[in-house]
This record gives sequence, C-alpha cells and structure tokens, in this order.
Amino acid sequence: QIGHWHVSEGLSMDNRIFSSNISDSLFNTTLIVTTILENPYLMLKWNHQELEGNDRYEGFCVDMLKELAEILRFNYKIHLVGDGVYGVPEANGTWTGMVGELIARKADLAVAGLTITAEREKVIDFSKPFMTLGISILYRVHMGRKPGYFSFLDPFSPGVWLFMLLAYLAVSCVLFLVARLTPYEWYSPHPCSQGRCNLLVNQYSLGNSLWFPVGGFMQQGSTIAPQALSTRCVSGVWWAFTLIIISSYTANLAAFLTVQRMDVPIESVDDLADQTAIEYGTIHGGSSMTFFQNSRYQTYQRMWNYMYSKQPSVFVKSTEEGIARVLNSNYAFLLESTMNEYYRQRNCNLTQVGGLLDTKGYGIGMPVGSVFRDEFDLAILQLQENNRLEILKRKWWEGGKCPKEEDHRAKGLGMENIGGIFVVLICGLIVAIFMAMLEFLWSLRHSEQSEVSVCQEMVAELRNIILCKDSFHPRRRRGGLIRTRPAMPEECRARSTTTLSNGKLCSGAEPDALAQRLAQEAALVARGCTHIRVCPECRRFQGLRARPAPGSPARSDESLEWEKTTNSSEPE
Repeated sequence: QIGHWHVSEGLSMDNRIFSSNISDSLFNTTLIVTTILENPYLMLKWNHQELEGNDRYEGFCVDMLKELAEILRFNYKIHLVGDGVYGVPEANGTWTGMVGELIARKADLAVAGLTITAEREKVIDFSKPFMTLGISILYRVHMGRKPGYFSFLDPFSPGVWLFMLLAYLAVSCVLFLVARLTPYEWYSPHPCSQGRCNLLVNQYSLGNSLWFPVGGFMQQGSTIAPQALSTRCVSGVWWAFTLIIISSYTANLAAFLTVQRMDVPIESVDDLADQTAIEYGTIHGGSSMTFFQNSRYQTYQRMWNYMYSKQPSVFVKSTEEGIARVLNSNYAFLLESTMNEYYRQRNCNLTQVGGLLDTKGYGIGMPVGSVFRDEFDLAILQLQENNRLEILKRKWWEGGKCPKEEDHRAKGLGMENIGGIFVVLICGLIVAIFMAMLEFLWSLRHSEQSEVSVCQEMVAELRNIILCKDSFHPRRRRGGLIRTRPAMPEECRARSTTTLSNGKLCSGAEPDALAQRLAQEAALVARGCTHIRVCPECRRFQGLRARPAPGSPARSDESLEWEKTTNSSEPE
C-alpha cells in the first residue's frame, strides 16, 4: 500500500519512498549494525536507562538507518563496538574496531562516521558515500586584548601622540615668536582716529598663540586670522599637518573600533608545519592518521615526522578528548571537517584554520561480498536525490549557539569601545566648572565693593542660574581685566607693552594725549558713564563730548568731537 484514493480529496500518497529498481531481498531481514558513540552520529538519549534496544539511541546515523529501513524494508539491531575504535590493522594482519567485526562477520553493517580508505576497501566493502568531507585543522580562538575605555587612542601609538603634543607646543611657540617679530601683525586698535593713536595691538598673545593651533587641529577654525606672510606660512604648515593626522586617524579608527582583531598564530597548514610551538595531532588509529602516514606530499610528510617523533603525546583516543585538549592547551587538532563544523557550532572558542587538506567520504561498511551492497547504494542515492541526507545533516549540525563564520554583520559599538571619550568629556566639564568657580572667587576678592560676602554672592548667582534669569545684572564688582588706574605713558615705555580694557596688548611709540584719553575713557564704561560709546565703524570705545555753546571759546585740535548717534552699537 503506497497511498489512498478519495472521491473528494483525490490521491493521497504515503510519505514512504519506494523504487521499483530495489529488490525485496532484504524484506523482513534483521541486520546487526555495529557502530560507535560519537556526536552527532550516534548518541545516547537523556533517558536511555529507561529505554531498551534501538530506542536508546539518537543521532544522524539513527535517522539515516530509519530512512534506509523504510526504503529496503528490513529490520536492524544497533550494537556498540566493543573496543570503541573504528578499525586499524594490527601487526599480525588482524583488524580492530568495527572493521574487525565486519571481517569476523559479527556484524552485517557498520554505520558511523567510517571513512572510505583504500586500505579498508581491501578487507571490507563500502557503499556509496553518504557524506563528503575532508581533514581540517581545529584550533582555539585567539582574541586580541579586550577593548578598553580609551581604545579610541589605539589608531596611534603612544610615541605618535607624544610627538603630536610636542609639535603643538613647537608651533605655538614659533607662532608667538613670528607674530612678535613681523610688523604686519601690529595694528591700531582705533583705526577711526586716523593716526592720532600711536598704540599698536598684536592679536597673538601667549594665550591666543596656544589657542589658535587647537582650533586648527580640531577643524573648528578660530576668530584669529593671520595677516603677515610669516604667520600665514606657520598656519598653512600646521593645517597641512593636521589634515594628514586627522585623515589617518579617521581611517584607522573604524578598523580599530569595529573589527575585533584576532591574533591567530597559524593561518594555514603550512604555518602549522613550519613551527613547533603549537603541538598538533589526530585520533590514534583513525583515517586521518593513516592519511598523514601514507602521504607523499612534502608538507604532510613533515607533519607526520613531527607527530611520529612526539607520539603518543600528540595523539588522542577520541574526538571529545581532542576538543578538550584544544581548549585547555596549546594544541591543534586534525579531524574531519564535519566534526569540526559540529563542535564549532557549539563552542565559540573554537575556529577552523585554513581549508581542507583532502577530500573523502563516509560510507556504510559491509563484509566482503555482501549480497545487499547494491541495494544500499541505490537507497543512498535516492536519499541524496530527495535531499533527505542534507535535511538530516542540518537537523543535527545546526542549532548551536555560535553563528556561522560567514555571517559577519556589522555590530554596534559599545561603551567598552568608546567609553573613554565620555570620560574625557566629563573630566573637561568638571575642570571647566572648577575654573569658573576660581574665576568667580578671584573676581570677588578684587571687587571694589565689599558689602556682600563671598557666600552670599555665590548663593545669589546660583539662584539666578536655577531660575534661568536674564543674562544681565547691575555690575557690583570689577574683574581683573578692568584696571582701577589706566597705565601711564611712563609705564608703557618701561614695559614696552600695556593692557587695554579689551584685553589687547599695545606697544609702539610714546602715546599722545588722545591715545591716553581713549584708554582712560574706555575704562569708565563699566562704571556706567554716559559719555562713552562704541564707534559704529571699528567697534572701539569712544568718548562723547557735548558741542560747545555759541560764543564759547574754541577747543584745541587735540580735543576730538564726536556726535552721539542713535545707531551706535553696544560694547562687545
């Protein structure tokens, strides 16, 4: 019976797979199947002690046996091999393991991860391969150092960061020196006076010389613009330097922060053969050991000579022992690619090094001259054509906790990658608040009025900040930049420089009466003087004098009259 016919539903076929080319020679025949416990081919169920017979086992080979038994309609009984090995020849010509049981006809089939080799083919028969594979190298994942909070500094070495700091200081000093030497960086603070003011200002003070390279390095620019050819040369060289540095840093930062760099000491089988620091080996008596023993390839011969000289320490008895040795010591395990894939899916600390060393297949072993070899060949081909073997492989190989190596999706950066820049930001804000408090206390200590205590003034300012009041209030104190007494000409000549109320450094010839009056009147703005304004052309402080009454004596030429205009701007 292969299906049912219904008038309304039509033909309904059974899920069983049949072929008219397969004979019924195995119909209702019970076969003894020898096998070995190995994940995921054959495993004991978690409740195997409560079960009996074939129900105690599960795995890829168990499901494949069910599919074959359904096609060929035979019965089977699973039997574990006594010595727990696949089969290797002894010195007296006998074989061990599953191969030995087939030769002795203690079993009818050997269904496991049994590799088809020429040496085994001489003593037993194999079916068509039901799985294709090759020898591969299994090694543990060697990760680089974990990303730290300051990993954003990794694109440059500490030496480069040090030289960048020295370059910044050197450029600041050279800029300060050049700006002082060139006459084209000195200008009049009051161009409206048309030569009456002999005071000259240089914008490159020591503080500005240190701040200008910072703005260029951070790609933010500055309100300070070089005027002389020499200062422009210094600025251009610094900008070119910062362009290369910033571009190199940006290009390397993505790689350092998004790619988890792996420190793999070996990348291929040649690297493994050319070194001796990492031990390597395979399962003793397995097909992989036979492959290296009989290989004529020079690299594989060197590897066999190494393993032979180190035996028995480099060989293991089972796949599980080899996996444990890889994880716990400096050891590379040579095993079939299918087992490599299976264990890598379930342990993220394992990785495959290089490609396959050879190509071979797993087959079902049978005694020499088995009469049902052709039937198993046809059944295996049917399972392959119907994609049943691939479905079974996915069932037992997939489902691990580790993603496939081919799936490299971009991952977002975490705080362990860029947390350091937040630390720098917080530290900078704390330093700024601390400096603001120092400036506040310093200005209070130099205030003209002492009616209000420091604590009261601090509380008042904090209250205004919390209540978000307007950003202006009557001036009750005087900062350090406003001088009580303007600098006298003698002081200017003695120091060659003086400081105006706008913070500019002035130098030059002896100031005349007009220049001295400008400096004095500018200092009165903070005291609420009404005869001071800002020139709408140069935005400099100017004094306002009333026009002389009719008949009054004329003023001297030194007394410059300005007319108060309604469109005058507020002081900066």
